Amino acid sequence: MSQAYSNLENIVALAKRRGFIYPSAEIYGGINGIYDTGNLGVLLKENIKKLWLSSLSNTHGDILRFDGAQLGPEAVWRASGHIENFSDPMVDCLECKKRFRADEINLEKACTNCGKKNWTEPRAFNLMFKTQLGAMSGSASDAYLRPETAQSIFINFKNIISTNRTKIPFGVAQIGKAFRNEITPKQFLFRMREFEQMELEWFCTDKGSDDFFTYWLNKRLVFYHTYGINPEHIRLRPHEQTELSHYSRQTTDVEYLFPFGWKEMEGIAHRGTFDLTQHSTHSGKEMSVYDEEAKASYIPTVIECSVGLDRLFLMFLCNAYQEDTLEDETRVVLKLHPKVAPITAAILPLTNKLRSPVEKLYEILQAQGYSVTYDVSGSIGKRYRRQDEIGTPYCFTYDFDSETDQQITVRDRDTAKQERISIDRITQYLDSKLKI
Repeated sequence: MSQAYSNLENIVALAKRRGFIYPSAEIYGGINGIYDTGNLGVLLKENIKKLWLSSLSNTHGDILRFDGAQLGPEAVWRASGHIENFSDPMVDCLECKKRFRADEINLEKACTNCGKKNWTEPRAFNLMFKTQLGAMSGSASDAYLRPETAQSIFINFKNIISTNRTKIPFGVAQIGKAFRNEITPKQFLFRMREFEQMELEWFCTDKGSDDFFTYWLNKRLVFYHTYGINPEHIRLRPHEQTELSHYSRQTTDVEYLFPFGWKEMEGIAHRGTFDLTQHSTHSGKEMSVYDEEAKASYIPTVIECSVGLDRLFLMFLCNAYQEDTLEDETRVVLKLHPKVAPITAAILPLTNKLRSPVEKLYEILQAQGYSVTYDVSGSIGKRYRRQDEIGTPYCFTYDFDSETDQQITVRDRDTAKQERISIDRITQYLDSKLKI
């Protein structure tokens, strides 16, 4: 009988214990809201990126790749509205000097840190990291670390469309780091100061934009269902008019039920012509395209799909984490989809005496592009448990019978059931499991 996770602490402990995520600069006391990614975390993130890019394929137009700079001049962020609008309400406790987001605490009550009630008035706190370019100081050298990845696509719109010789509608996909000086980073990877975003900006005509908004909304929802996310823990939540961002005509969030409640995973936003119009106005550069049929120029409309890679990472861990009873003991298991799991298969010799043939098999599978690991340390039961905890779907055990019958035992992570297959069928077996 299995049970799902009960709290976030289980996930945090597993992530560090098995080398997915480490607190950054931990030996110096750490830094709130910033984390380092270990080997298994890197592999898991790489799989998520591949699956996200693959999920964008469509029959309506090209999907182009892009990688923008992480630093941008002040003019970009003034045009986009970030300098004026990208802020959270902040208050300080005058007794202990701790800062809080004003919309997340009750100012009628005492400070949760020191127990005294002595607040400043709420004020807007801009979330962008500001810096200076070069050795000179002054507004001319002001720059910001990007708080999102979208603007670099918009300011390069004319370059993208001309050099790729593409036509409307088309999309631009970007994966990259973004930075936000969050007042109160919290909930592990959910709200951080340095994180990675995956964004699609879809350029289309205004006439067909509502249809495309619905199309991408449904298509993005399929992504979550395809890779094993519990459908009862996923929902769509349209924004009320009063909560829309300054650039948005309409926005719908994909929300996931985390241990700490329903939270936004991905935003699908109808940005209209706001961004290209703003950058055209502020830069003085033309951002329109010419419609041959209508014999007129127009500024394209944008539909945006934006999701945090780190939030996806956390969602997959929370969704996969289970504890069950196996062979009269409790095991922790990550039931990750085989295409999401950082390691697809573990190759295990039953004893040290069988290392040589297993090492050769491991090298062959690795050379063929499979994500595999090799483990010879400890009893076979303990090795199975280690692989269960990191989410490895399949373990192949080479025993003394394998020497004569050329068969190997494959164990399924989720059911713990075992079967014998021919060694020369391992790749066929894995390929069949990796199909969707």
